[in-house]
Amino acid sequence: MKPGLAGTAALAAALPAVLAGQEPQATPAPATFGVSTAAVVLDVVVKDKKGHAVRDLGGADFAVYEDGVRQQIQSFQVVSREPASASSPGPAPVAPASPRPPEATVPARPTPGFVALVFDRLSPEARSLAGKAALAYLGPGLQLDERVGVFVVDLSLHALQDYTDDGPLVRRAVERAAARSSTAFASQREALRGIAERQSALDTPSSPAAGASGGGPGAGQAAQAAASAEAAVAPERALLDIESRMRQTFEALERDQQGYATTNGLMAVVDALRLVPGRKTVVFFSEGIAIPPAVEAQFRSVINSANRANVSIYTMDAAGLRVESNTAETRRELDTAARQRLRQLGTGRDDTSKAMMKDLERNEDMLRLDPEGGLGRLAAETGGFLIANTNDLGAGFRRIDEDMRFHYVLAYVPSNESYDGRFRQLAVKVARPGVVVQSRQGYYAVRSAGPVPVLAYEAPALALLDRAPLPSDIPLRAGALSFPEAGRPGLAPVLVEVPGRAVTYAPDADKKTWHADLVVVARIKDEAQQVVQKMSQHYLLGAPAEQVESARKGDVLFYREADLKPGRYTVEAVAYDAGSGQAGVRASALEVPAAGPASLRMSSLAIVKRAERVPESERKAATPLYYGDALIYPNLGEPLLKSAAKEVAFFFTVYTAGGVPPPTTASVEVLMSGRSLGRATAGLPAPDATGRIQHVGALPLQAFGAGTYELKVSVSDGRSTATRSAAFKVEG
Repeated sequence: MKPGLAGTAALAAALPAVLAGQEPQATPAPATFGVSTAAVVLDVVVKDKKGHAVRDLGGADFAVYEDGVRQQIQSFQVVSREPASASSPGPAPVAPASPRPPEATVPARPTPGFVALVFDRLSPEARSLAGKAALAYLGPGLQLDERVGVFVVDLSLHALQDYTDDGPLVRRAVERAAARSSTAFASQREALRGIAERQSALDTPSSPAAGASGGGPGAGQAAQAAASAEAAVAPERALLDIESRMRQTFEALERDQQGYATTNGLMAVVDALRLVPGRKTVVFFSEGIAIPPAVEAQFRSVINSANRANVSIYTMDAAGLRVESNTAETRRELDTAARQRLRQLGTGRDDTSKAMMKDLERNEDMLRLDPEGGLGRLAAETGGFLIANTNDLGAGFRRIDEDMRFHYVLAYVPSNESYDGRFRQLAVKVARPGVVVQSRQGYYAVRSAGPVPVLAYEAPALALLDRAPLPSDIPLRAGALSFPEAGRPGLAPVLVEVPGRAVTYAPDADKKTWHADLVVVARIKDEAQQVVQKMSQHYLLGAPAEQVESARKGDVLFYREADLKPGRYTVEAVAYDAGSGQAGVRASALEVPAAGPASLRMSSLAIVKRAERVPESERKAATPLYYGDALIYPNLGEPLLKSAAKEVAFFFTVYTAGGVPPPTTASVEVLMSGRSLGRATAGLPAPDATGRIQHVGALPLQAFGAGTYELKVSVSDGRSTATRSAAFKVEG
């Protein structure tokens, strides 16, 4: 970068002497943003002991409790989608309490129901069973008030049929889903059990003499024989250990991959229904969900998103009537591990890193695959139910259809107005004995996050954006830039920098490793203060005890790219340290220009903090912050210290327009409090093959006194002009 930094050094001569005597300017306080009151809407299904819908309840029969505190129901509606001739259509809607919040409004006429049929990775037998059940449910045609979509989850999500009321189209999509092969994940459990048995056999004494102890006449010979026997089997034991570790590692990674693929697919289906009115149902065909520890947070996020979107998930164990449960399989492995452990202790080789510890972790994951575990939890916590241990899935569909066609809708404004991001437990009670109530079990107390779902780890951080005053314990820096590339005119890199010293590390149980839990969330709002995009990262950091201080010296840099329409935006960034409960919030402005590809365009003007040379082989992605082989790190508002730096470096990109000569110079101006302090002209290089001109320039820092300045750069091609500016602060 050094040659380019001198490109505008001539500006120093144009700066008047008044620079040295300027007073520091006050830094503006961060903006705060108001939010409106939000209501909680609940779909409630009530059934009698025989599983039939209870249709004669009124608003006074219901009570809603949030974290044990009764709430005032402000809207009550009976939703019945039965044919007009049906008997017992249900009572007339009860007039809502006044005032009714807009969010709680329920249409007077039932809106179309939406059903998503989602097929997980299934064995051929399970695909056939699920397909037959779905086709039987669909029948020869669909009711006109239903919209059905068909989706398949494999390593990615496949939409075989978007939502439609065209029965033949849906049937053909279901037939394709039933015939579609899935990615086969080979189980390592049988092989690992065989390895464990072979390891146990090596630990078993081969003769009484081998296990002799004490100080008798034959003790020395017995010990020598035991040592010789151990030496003979040591090579085989080492090979078995290598094979076992390899298979266990592969199995763990494979379980994570399965879990992420399934939960990501469900998340996409659920979130797409968030803004759809009316009853929304997901029927999920699966043989069990892999929820290892790495996937648990994402699984919780699916449940949370379904609850926020008022989507009920009904799960069907497509394996049907199982000859033997997964629990029996797990019990066999536990028995194998226990026998191996006892034999191991008998030899005096007390190695807790093997059978008991690692196998118990694997068996815990296996238990989570049992349909009563993950599938049951997914259904119960979203207001649905699990159909399992049966080959008659059609009966389950009939129960689901009844839930869709008749239910109650309750709405209330929470009495707890503190949206702190915590999970709030919900309970709906009915003043009638002997009934079963189905409804979602809770939600994360976060106001609307816009068009994207709220992940479980994001909730505490997002809640802080609505707090007044905004937290400032963590001195993070944040900013967003605009780079109107030819193929991505709304490209906007978002950067957040969290000082490592602000992150709290705590020791693990063994005291040898320390860990930290940090969440960074960036939220983009348009001029109407509506959230248009959200991005985040959950940093689970760890370091050996002796390296914690070194880890705290580095910063955590968050980088994401947004694609935005032309306009003005506010970018809110929050860093939340779960270990200490401390957080910091920063807000910055961003403008995305409206100029098209036929017009001269210019990126944001970035003050450069530092640059790092990156070999081409190590570049993970092409970002607009590359300048040749250097990756530019923008300054996000950190003061420039004259004692530590010699130059004010800046960077911008010009996107030329076709049909006119490209600009060859740029006008560079320095201002303070709106008053021009100096102006100069900098030469620009020729455009590259894509019509892009990148420029890095520098001003000598010693020419500036302490204070806050504005750097303004303008370029013109004779037909149009583009101007961008950036502020920077100088300290002695």
